Amino acid sequence: MSERKLEMISVDSEAIDVPKHLNPDQVDFFVNQGYLVVPDMIDVNELDELKRDVIDVARGRYPCENIEPLAEDITDQEVIEKILCIHMPHYISPVIEKYVKHPKICGALSQLTGAHIPFWDGSVKCMQSMYFVKPPQFQGQAWHQDEIYIPTRDRSLIGAWIAIDDADKKNGCLYVIPGSHKMGYLYPQRDHCKPEEFDFAPESYGFDETVEIPVEVEAGSLVFFNGYVLHRSRKNLSDVYRRVLVNHYCNAWSLLPWAVEVDGSIAKTDNRRIIPVAGTDPYAWKGYEHVPKNVTMRDCKARQDSLKK
Repeated sequence: MSERKLEMISVDSEAIDVPKHLNPDQVDFFVNQGYLVVPDMIDVNELDELKRDVIDVARGRYPCENIEPLAEDITDQEVIEKILCIHMPHYISPVIEKYVKHPKICGALSQLTGAHIPFWDGSVKCMQSMYFVKPPQFQGQAWHQDEIYIPTRDRSLIGAWIAIDDADKKNGCLYVIPGSHKMGYLYPQRDHCKPEEFDFAPESYGFDETVEIPVEVEAGSLVFFNGYVLHRSRKNLSDVYRRVLVNHYCNAWSLLPWAVEVDGSIAKTDNRRIIPVAGTDPYAWKGYEHVPKNVTMRDCKARQDSLKK
């Protein structure tokens, strides 16, 4: 295991001010339903930038420990047609990091993330980015709740799902079960036994899935959803991509007992590989963990050896 590195910063770090554009009805909808669609948060030029950047990441144009630069005779289409998802692209891409900290998105997060918590001051931090390419005929993800994978201390995990392409039922849009977050129950999981429809991850079960609704959105829309909301996506049956950048955040006041070794009490465990994006970071005195210059590719099939030559 590589040595963990901490860069210590001053306790008195400056607060991050972000614009707040959501109205009370939108915030109430999120609190009660567990998700919210906000159209037109990202403009056409920004969408084009995100489409170009996934090519740059996959081609190895950023310094990265586990992606070798690809030959120029390999087309951009060949580069991305076998990629389902790239995990943690903000570790190497300044473009993705810019969208992690996008002022309009973070402004909405400062109104939604801890809206269920009395006295919350709007402070938010980010711990994860995922760029889903989802080419035609690639699988979706079975029912799950994100807090099974990224636990918070106050049920404040929130996904910010940036639709880079139009997302509809044919190309594998999100489906959610409204209100499934309310009791804070994490459902058990099992093998879904549907490898042609869903990827390798297990499925949550034990609830009425007939009440699901599709969340069809146009490119540039944001879908925000709480970490306890049950959601899934089906296989892309269209002939177009369904690209999405989804970043995960939580209340900055919550400790983050995720992807770290427990040294002593689990109650004190806190992942510091995070980025403050709104308000203050009350734990700034702990410092921030050095992020590795690597990403993880998820493929539905193995990438062909020719792409590595």
